[in-house]
Amino acid sequence: MTMPSRLPEPYGQGSSANLADILERVLDKGVVIAGDIRINLLDIELLTVKLRLIVASVDKAKEMGIDWWESDPALSSHARRDELARENAELRERLAQLEPARRQEEAP
Repeated sequence: MTMPSRLPEPYGQGSSANLADILERVLDKGVVIAGDIRINLLDIELLTVKLRLIVASVDKAKEMGIDWWESDPALSSHARRDELARENAELRERLAQLEPARRQEEAP
């Protein structure tokens, strides 16, 4: 009795696969690579590095709830505009708070 494999069928001699096919398959399904690196000295943990890498299409990432690039001002012009609008509103509010104090100082 053979157990069904969860891995995709490997490309054999009878099938031809090019890089585009492989890339399409990876982006469609997604690939997760995870690993931890720990450096210990005499049972004292000196360093821990946790690595998590997800390779997937934008649609697949959004399906998984990953959309951080949409709110990152460095990557999204919409997020950049939102951040500038928020900063502008904060500065206007601070200026409005300072104006009465300045007027009182100028009054004779």
